[in-house]
Amino acid sequence: MAVDLVGTHHWPAQQRVITGVPFADAMMEEVARATAKRVFITTTRSLTDGKIVANATEALGSRIAGKFAAIGAHSPRASVMDCLDAVRAAKPDLLVAIGGGSVIDATKVVLIGYWNGVNVASDLDAFAGIPVDASAWDDDPQRLRMIAIPTTLSAAEFYHLAGVTDTARQIKESFQHPLAVPKTIILDAAATLETPMALLLFTGMRAVDHAVESWCAARTTPMADTTSLHAMRMLATSLRAIHADPTNLAARLEAQVAMWISRISTMGGVPHGASHGLGYLLGVLKGVPHDITSCITLHAVLRWNAMVNAERQREVAKAFGNAGQLGGAAVEQFVRGLGLPSRLSQIGIAATDIPMIAARYDGTGPIKMNPRPVHGPADLIEILSLAA
Repeated sequence: MAVDLVGTHHWPAQQRVITGVPFADAMMEEVARATAKRVFITTTRSLTDGKIVANATEALGSRIAGKFAAIGAHSPRASVMDCLDAVRAAKPDLLVAIGGGSVIDATKVVLIGYWNGVNVASDLDAFAGIPVDASAWDDDPQRLRMIAIPTTLSAAEFYHLAGVTDTARQIKESFQHPLAVPKTIILDAAATLETPMALLLFTGMRAVDHAVESWCAARTTPMADTTSLHAMRMLATSLRAIHADPTNLAARLEAQVAMWISRISTMGGVPHGASHGLGYLLGVLKGVPHDITSCITLHAVLRWNAMVNAERQREVAKAFGNAGQLGGAAVEQFVRGLGLPSRLSQIGIAATDIPMIAARYDGTGPIKMNPRPVHGPADLIEILSLAA
């Protein structure tokens, strides 16, 4: 593994990350700062009747311009377009995304569509898969933006890229814009209380995946090393504490801060690897949420990669309290300790499904950046077999 001292770290168009302040209070401070008069909430059906959305709606009072609460898992194009139509009709001056990665990613693409006059789903094709410089943002105070109140630990809010599912073609598409990232993120442990415990822990494992794959990347940076390793340690402590006592708000806040830290390396150009890439394939082909895939693919990828990054993996094991092991064994032990599935068979995917999943790899994405080169479907069959 090589640590680069030459490179560029791209700071996103994110003005503030507010931690430990009641979310309704922090939201209203941001609304006042933006002089917003018409605020539109994006969320999911599972949250729309709960206290979090109710408290946000009550705090906004007459400023509430509308709400869209039908964003589906994996941010399907249909949800994006329906939400875009609702936003356009409401004519808001600020969006507030309340939810996990699907809500926040969908809202990013809603913004891209809003700015660019997208009217039908096919119009999105012009913006899919086009890389942008996350730090090349202009200063346009009139542009519609969003603030995010995350309810999970997936960390989608810290990145300008959004993943949206084209269900017709069974592919996950990426959309990017420097200003799609929330301009303010509010991390309040209370905002996670309506999230089912399994989902919170699953998304915590997604943050673990971010940190571990950054630490184990073929080329990394001093910033990435520092943040990724510290995030691992914080997540190891906080997720265990949440599992032991779901009422532990201090542990929830620690996990929120850790998932933020786990994302910093991405902006320095440090790539993720095959765990993330296989997660995309499992999500599109089998409908498995990415947070669950991290529980299953990360340990398998670490085992397959051990021949090229064993020393790095020993630090992973140490971070999770298993000095002397390699990363794969330590991570799987951690997952099982949280009561989460660590094998494909536990989520209804048979060993006979593996060749079909591997065959859909197109030679691009995070799998291409894996520290041990993946040469094709045969290698992916090996990895997935380690997680069967």
